[in-house]
Amino acid sequence: MSLYEAAPRLALLRFISMIDRLGNYSFHLRNRHFFLIDTFLFALVPLFALSLRLDSAIGFILTFKRYQLDLLLVTVLFMVIKLTVFLSGGFYKHYWRYASIDELSNVAVLTSAAVILQTLAFAVLKSFSIISLPRSLPFLDGLVTLLLIGGIRFSVRALARSKQRSDTLKRRDTRKKVLIIGAGDAGVSLVQELERNPHMGLLPIAFVDDDPTKLNLRIRGLPVVGDRNVIPDIVHSWRIQKVIIAMPSLSGKVLRDIVALCQMTGVETLTLPTLQDVLIGSKTLKHSIREVQIEDLLRREPIQTDIDRVRQLLKGKRVLITGAGGSIGSELCRQIFQCYPAEMILLGHGENSVFQIQQELQQMCFPAHTNGHCNGRFSSSPILRPFIADLRHPSRLRFAFEEYRPEVIFHAAAHKHVPLMENNAPEAITNNVLGTKALADLAVEFAVEHFVMISTDKAVNPTSIMGASKRVAEMIVLQAARTSGIPFVVVRFGNVLGSRGSVIPTFKQQIAVGGPVTVTHPEMCRYFMTIPEAVQLVLQAVVISPGGEILMLNMGEPVKIVDLAKDLICLSGYRVGKDIEIAYTGLRPGEKLYEELFLPNEEYQKTDHEKLLVVKNASYIIPEQLLQVVADLLQSAATNNSTEICNLLHKLVPGYQIKTPVSQP
Repeated sequence: MSLYEAAPRLALLRFISMIDRLGNYSFHLRNRHFFLIDTFLFALVPLFALSLRLDSAIGFILTFKRYQLDLLLVTVLFMVIKLTVFLSGGFYKHYWRYASIDELSNVAVLTSAAVILQTLAFAVLKSFSIISLPRSLPFLDGLVTLLLIGGIRFSVRALARSKQRSDTLKRRDTRKKVLIIGAGDAGVSLVQELERNPHMGLLPIAFVDDDPTKLNLRIRGLPVVGDRNVIPDIVHSWRIQKVIIAMPSLSGKVLRDIVALCQMTGVETLTLPTLQDVLIGSKTLKHSIREVQIEDLLRREPIQTDIDRVRQLLKGKRVLITGAGGSIGSELCRQIFQCYPAEMILLGHGENSVFQIQQELQQMCFPAHTNGHCNGRFSSSPILRPFIADLRHPSRLRFAFEEYRPEVIFHAAAHKHVPLMENNAPEAITNNVLGTKALADLAVEFAVEHFVMISTDKAVNPTSIMGASKRVAEMIVLQAARTSGIPFVVVRFGNVLGSRGSVIPTFKQQIAVGGPVTVTHPEMCRYFMTIPEAVQLVLQAVVISPGGEILMLNMGEPVKIVDLAKDLICLSGYRVGKDIEIAYTGLRPGEKLYEELFLPNEEYQKTDHEKLLVVKNASYIIPEQLLQVVADLLQSAATNNSTEICNLLHKLVPGYQIKTPVSQP
């Protein structure tokens, strides 16, 4: 390479080196240094302002002697006023590397305040003929001060930005080109994070956004190249290596379309979590970038939760959560923890799962003192009471009530696996029915304030022992509400993605070993929700319902299980029918093709929340012989008489059809 050809490259490298040195120096400036710089400038500003007023160097020189003493007095006075105003306004407590419009507003407000005080003081001196300087001097002084102070402060950020760009130039060849889907707040924040952290190895190239008003504009120097339909063309023509979907509030339907377009190109597709996950999570934005998950494709519009009413209900209360280590129970614990209860009793049968949620909650708030206060994300942490117990042992359960005196109960513990419960009818009855009855009886005896039971859509016209046992549990809770006057409420919803009984973990295991992915029937449909969605609505149900009701979550549209399997195969990077096969195995015991949400004699009404429906007559359609049949059920379960259990469930639960129980070897 000749010297002539190398000259531009050498000049660029020298410029980058100079920016690095200036940037590194600016990062070491502290507010005490800025204070000294400002003091020096304030001593010169009135002189400069006077020269501007006199409009010419010759006029300034001819009249300077006339103004020497006046200028000295005004300079000292203005300096004292400005330093006093800036110090009292907290001006020297900012970190200027991240200066934004807020800091600029602060500069303007404090400078304006200083100008007003200077003008008043100047007018007093002028009225007593102490000085003879031009009346416009305070205004010109303030204007020059604003330009100098603002310019110096924001030059720190400009140097920092230049240093980031120089780092980008150095790393440009090694960073992977990234297309950002979404030019909104999340997308812009993501670009800022990637610019500040070049070590992540991701180089944002352009935005894609469906908003036509942003087309062909540049945001943070990146072009908005079109809507989602241009993704395949942009990926190929710009040699994009990764796509990041930066739209946390995006619905599952739109996200599904975008992911399908990205999969056509074979490029890796990442996403940001939902807005709620960002708010309640402990990770920063740059650490939240993750692969697209099946839950994202089924995401609905963000649920509007009246979190203030929920907090008012739970704040300072002793809250008992059964099944605390389970999928729903553990998410209940996470969200309840943020409502500042006084105590949380984490009741569960499995010691490992209870231990895990206890450890997770403790990590959310590190105690600074032994009195329970903390210096973490929350001003105070609830006392955590892990309590290992089986709901089927009333004496152990009574001890928990006597020891901790719970005021609010969330009952999430249950056996939920339909085929397993068909083969183990006594377990379904003792856990789901006996456990619920024991808990409800103690709740009435100890006069708890609220009781919430988590139920299932499988309790509607049940075809399984599990569904029928949950319907009996609903009746027990509603009966307790009617006889005690305590606000007992049942919340009923369908399948929950990511729960231990969900098909997703099974599908993932089958994909990991190369398939096939097994689906029972090509027409099988289910209603799905994510775990956080379901728990948000459970908490909302507590503050909406006066008690004695069944609340039904609006589950949206049903999803075919085979479509879910296809989506999961594609998200795993495989092709359906070529890399991974789908095999149909036939319906299992107790399963039905379509889940139902409503019983024929239940009266459903809308509530104040669009996602919640209420069964107003739920507590009035309970059989009179409920308690006697329940006693017989428990007796049959105690003797492992599965045939008699089926007969009694048929007698008690409308719609349940007797099936020949499977005997255990």
